[in-house]
Amino acid sequence: MSTLYSLEHRALQDEFGTRKLADFLDKHHVQHAIGEQERGFIESRDMFFLSTVDPDGNPTVSYKGGPTGFVRVTGPNAFAFPGYDGNGMFLSMGNIAGQGKVGILFIDFETPHRLRVQGTARVLRDDPLLAEFEEAQYIVRVDVAQVWVNCPRYIHPHKKLDQSRYVPKAECETPLAQWKRLDMVQEVIADEDRARAEREGVLDLDRYVEKLARGEA
Repeated sequence: MSTLYSLEHRALQDEFGTRKLADFLDKHHVQHAIGEQERGFIESRDMFFLSTVDPDGNPTVSYKGGPTGFVRVTGPNAFAFPGYDGNGMFLSMGNIAGQGKVGILFIDFETPHRLRVQGTARVLRDDPLLAEFEEAQYIVRVDVAQVWVNCPRYIHPHKKLDQSRYVPKAECETPLAQWKRLDMVQEVIADEDRARAEREGVLDLDRYVEKLARGEA
């Protein structure tokens, strides 16, 4: 029978007297498919946190945001989400292309609740879902191995104020990321972005920091 736990997990469980509880959760709480409640929660989210590992096992965690419902559950063991324009480093996507393993945390800060997922992902450039997401560059499909609800005890309640103005919409042009207007990056960004930066005004670092401090970046 598969288990979440390694010898190191077991050692800590024994040290703190939680082995019975850990076994109970592993047997009765961790699921190997997405249920209807989990599906509803996942598809109601507008953000999540994605963890991946590089070839040397070094982890990275990134925030992924989009319009509400941008994560689509496509089956009992699968969901997909679009990838939008980023900073060009492709750390998470490169790790997925190389190693595939992912950990994902879906979280609701307003009514504290969270859902954890572990699985394997792949990056697809010609996926049919691309047509359903404005400005998506690729689709990530996740094959789910485990999914479980985590205790919300330490989630600090926060209120959502608005949707990011950078979420692509069909009815209007998506604003240029303010960092792409920085004078120091003009020689390394795409020609199209450089042209937009010139139209909107190139920023020096001090001006960019001012906008960042006001939440305008």
